[in-house]
Amino acid sequence: MISKLTQVAQKPIAILKSIPEDLIALTARLAIATVFWRSAQTKINGWDFSGQSFQFYNLNDSTFTLFQYEYSLPLINYKLGAYLATFNEFFLSIAILLGIMTRLSALAFLGMTAVIQIFVYPDAWPTHIMWVAMLFYIIKHGPGRFSLDQLLAK
Repeated sequence: MISKLTQVAQKPIAILKSIPEDLIALTARLAIATVFWRSAQTKINGWDFSGQSFQFYNLNDSTFTLFQYEYSLPLINYKLGAYLATFNEFFLSIAILLGIMTRLSALAFLGMTAVIQIFVYPDAWPTHIMWVAMLFYIIKHGPGRFSLDQLLAK
C-alpha cells in the first residue's frame, strides 16, 4: 500500500523538481524588488511616469514624520535615515529586478530587514521572515540566467 502511494506521488514530485532554478530566482527577485519598490513609492513625491514616482530625493513630509516619531531609529538622525532608506529601496529594487549587483543588493536588503524587524516593527516577523527567505535564496543562488549579472559574466 505504501509503495503504491509512493509511486503515485513520484510523478507530481518529479514535475515539481523540474521547475527551473532560473525561474525561481527570477520570481524571488521580482517579489522582493516589488516589496521594497512599493515602500519607496510611498515615501517620495515628484515626476510621475505610469503611476510611479522617480524623484527618489523628493521625500514626502509624512516620510520625515514617520522616521522621527514612529520609526525612531537609534544612532541615526531621522532625516538621514529617511533619505538612506528611500535611496536604498529605490535603487536596490531596480538593481535586484534587473539582476545587477544582485547578491550585494540582497545583502543590503537583508540588513534593512533586520533593522526594520529589530527597531521598527518587531511584531511583524511573519512578514519579515518571508522577505528573509527570498533574500537568502538570492544571496546563496544568485540572480539566475535572466539577469545582467549573468550577461556581464560572459
